[in-house]
Formats: sequence, structure tokens, C-alpha cells
Amino acid sequence: MLALLARGLELWLRQQCEAIEDLEIRLEGSAAQLLKGRLEGVRLSARRVVFQRLEIEAVELRSAPMQVRMGELLRSQNLRLDQPFRVDGWVRFSDEGLNRTLATAPWRELGDALAEELLGLAPLGRLRFDGDRLILTSMGSAGTPPIELGTSVEASGGTVQLRAEADGRIARLPMDRNVQIERAELGGGRLELAGQALVSA
Repeated sequence: MLALLARGLELWLRQQCEAIEDLEIRLEGSAAQLLKGRLEGVRLSARRVVFQRLEIEAVELRSAPMQVRMGELLRSQNLRLDQPFRVDGWVRFSDEGLNRTLATAPWRELGDALAEELLGLAPLGRLRFDGDRLILTSMGSAGTPPIELGTSVEASGGTVQLRAEADGRIARLPMDRNVQIERAELGGGRLELAGQALVSA
């Protein structure tokens, strides 16, 4: 039964994402609890995930206890959840993946808004990680060289903010109301964000 539920969770996750390269799921709880529709938790680790065009290098999550409809799963192999559940964990990004993400239609406006707010000039050319700094580069207008700006990355008020080194100007990323970012760290060529989210089926 645990294996069946793990398979149902895997199928559901793969339906939510455009791509998952490696995925490992561990279930917490007993068969007796599952028969009553309760799962104590799920631990998930994955690599090379694409979710809504957002490229994620790696992710590790642990869910709170959840209610599941085992009868429907046994009949149809589809996972149904009775209510939203909370997950805690972290996601890790590379600058190459973020650049590819910001080149896609759903995310291009965000990159251009950051360039406009922090550099005073859009569109955003690219970004790169330099130690614990995030460097933004504008495309520049015709005949003018690109403009670069170093920023620090911080978690604040449940979201991520970039603080310009030059003048302390701040840009805050728009965040889904069901997501709370509690930690943001940049180093080793990776950006890692940690926090919690409320997931709905």
C-alpha cells in the first residue's frame, strides 16, 4: 500500500511539473494509518526540476501530515487529497537556470522589472552569481555599453529582496501568498531559498 501511494504521489508530482530528472519519495506512517486516510508525512528530494518554466537545480521538501483518499487511489491510481497541506524545505538555483527561466515569456517581465527598478534601465540582459553577490546586467540602449550592478540577496517579510550595493535601493520579488521564504543564501555558484508553502491538490 505504501508503494502504491508513493507511485500515486510521483505521478501527481510529474503532472504538476514540466520536467523532473531525479525524484526520490519517502513516506512516513503506517499501513493502519493509511487505511484511515492519514499519512504522517512525505520526504521528497529531486534534481533538475522545471515547474511553470522555473528551472530548479535541486529541491528537498518534507510535508506535514495529510489526509488522502485511499479508496479512490486504489480504484483509479490517481491521488486525491482532502485538504491543503504544508511543506517545509529548500530549493536551489543556478545562474544558468535562472537566465533560461528569465528568457521565457512568463518570467521575462519579472527580470525586466528588476532591471528597471535597480538599474533604471530595461530590459535585463542577464544575471550571474559572484561569490555571495548577484550581478545584474542591463542590455543598454543602442550605442551604449551594458550597465552592471552588484546586489545582495536577503529573505525579508516572507519574500526575497535584492539590495543594490551602490545606493542601497531594494527590489522585492512578488511571491505567492501561500509561500513564505525564511532564508536566502548565495554562494558556491548556487542560490538557495528555504521556507514553507501551502500546497493545494
